[in-house]
Amino acid sequence: MPPTRGPAMVTVVGIGADGWDGLSGAGRAALRVATVLMGSRRQIDLIPVPHRPAATVAWPTPLLTHLPGLIDEQRGQHVAVLASGDPMHYGIGSTLVRLLGTERVRAVPHPSATSLTCARLGWPIEEVDVISTVGRPVQLLHPWIQPHRRLVVLSSGADTPGEVAGLLTSRGYGPSALTVLEQLGGVRERVRTVAAQDWSGPAPDPLNVVAVQCRAEPHIVPLPRVPGLPDDTYQHDGQLTKREVRAITLARLGPLPGHLLWDIGAGSGSIAIEWARTHPQCRSIAVEQDPQRARRIVDNATALGVPGVRVVTGTAPDSLAGLDPPDAVFVGGGVTTYGLLDTAWSALRPGGRLVVNAVTLESEAVLADWYARFGGDLARITINRAAPVGGFTGWRPLMPVTQWVVHRS
Repeated sequence: MPPTRGPAMVTVVGIGADGWDGLSGAGRAALRVATVLMGSRRQIDLIPVPHRPAATVAWPTPLLTHLPGLIDEQRGQHVAVLASGDPMHYGIGSTLVRLLGTERVRAVPHPSATSLTCARLGWPIEEVDVISTVGRPVQLLHPWIQPHRRLVVLSSGADTPGEVAGLLTSRGYGPSALTVLEQLGGVRERVRTVAAQDWSGPAPDPLNVVAVQCRAEPHIVPLPRVPGLPDDTYQHDGQLTKREVRAITLARLGPLPGHLLWDIGAGSGSIAIEWARTHPQCRSIAVEQDPQRARRIVDNATALGVPGVRVVTGTAPDSLAGLDPPDAVFVGGGVTTYGLLDTAWSALRPGGRLVVNAVTLESEAVLADWYARFGGDLARITINRAAPVGGFTGWRPLMPVTQWVVHRS
């Protein structure tokens, strides 16, 4: 339960570009009884002066840093907070709930930007993917860019449409229909559609939403969200879990929304990255001792749409101290390092999974010992790939991988 602070109740009122005229009866009633009105300057200006409380507070920058103090200052006041659209959809409402608790925050929703966009375009809401770039990098779009998918991108400002168009074009999705919807619901509403590769012209209104109908160029091979991306998707120096073994490894790690993975001896970061790609709420920490490889992991994660993958540069197990406890741990390197498996095993949350891959006899000996003590599953993975043999084709084996999987009760 969050500590008691600020007013007894905060009402978060959703508002659109149509301002006071578009507010519901409940929203207007909340503003009439409020003694303090908080929101962005643009939102506050949408409320006619006769309907505003005497005290108004415009959000400072950065908001999240100042918000707890601003709320603390409102003791004894009736506070109304303005939010764009639906306060609980990528809005300030969820932030206030985390700060004050559900019993002290009331939300009065307005149609969200997503609802208004789908209404204008005739898109079923349940068939679109919604991505917010407000305070987030545009690279988050990468996993969602797939042929024929419809995306609604919540913009961070006037530059977002151009950034989205550039990202689509660089991925080979330049033919995608890109629709920019400005000032939705207001008297200055404007909607324009062009191919992403043809985006140009004056910057749009900062209050805009970008809708994308994804269309790929004929030669483009889509990158799925399931594990096992092609090896050449990654920048690497050879320290890469090969795609077949990677797919098996991720299946045994079992990514779940909200769960955290430690990828120890991350190399190119492929395990941490593909864990994070399975769901937006999957979190991962890649631990790599080589600084150049660590920088490469950052580049790979950004290029594959999961810039939130955290990279820790250092030697395990020392660099594991202080990290959030994991729900799953993958050890792809350093198995023979003294204390590494002990530290990983001790850090696992109850029900957590430990998956260890070994390719040397020394590492296999360590796994055999742990398997004898803790049980689990021990398997040998062998992969053969077709390759030229003179004028014919034969099989070339990859190094066999011994994999140990164990769950902590």
